[in-house]
Amino acid sequence: MTKIGSTAGRRALLPVLLLAALAAGCGTEQAGGASAGNAASAARGATASPSVPVDRPCPGESTTPTPQAPAPSASPTAPPNDHYAENHGFMVPFPLHGDRRCQGLEEAGRVRKALEPLRRRGDFSTGKVREALLGLGYPAEQVETSQDGPTSVDFLVQADDYPVCVEGDMNRARTETDAFGGYPDGTGCDRPSGGH
Repeated sequence: MTKIGSTAGRRALLPVLLLAALAAGCGTEQAGGASAGNAASAARGATASPSVPVDRPCPGESTTPTPQAPAPSASPTAPPNDHYAENHGFMVPFPLHGDRRCQGLEEAGRVRKALEPLRRRGDFSTGKVREALLGLGYPAEQVETSQDGPTSVDFLVQADDYPVCVEGDMNRARTETDAFGGYPDGTGCDRPSGGH
């Protein structure tokens, strides 16, 4: 076996190695204009790209799919340069997925159950609603209530620091709750007043 001991000998070997790599197909064009290296990277990238989360049914949840509301979009009559949806995206809350979604549904159910007796009695005071929510163990600084007319109270609860948020309203007809995961450009559960 011959050992190349000099730097000059190693330099002479470099062009031979490069030629061998080129002959093996590195950098050659494939059908569609992609190089062999790029085609492999594209294939890896396609399988590693993020996907839409798939949510499993949570305990007590119906397995019948509920219709999804369409995503808000710009008005069809808006000029092509209208960036309303883009400029107001900070006001669209994050949806919950996986275990956090189940936690949100559970928290929303607890809130609804606690407020239903008040609704049936016709007690639409912010103080009583707040008292009922604090009775569920939520910290006082994470519970907000506001009067929305004589027979309606709006509420917002930060159930945990992730955050898992529950908002809704209680009125004569129903107690409505919705869980979400906070807002872009904001912290906690309060909708930011501005964004980018």
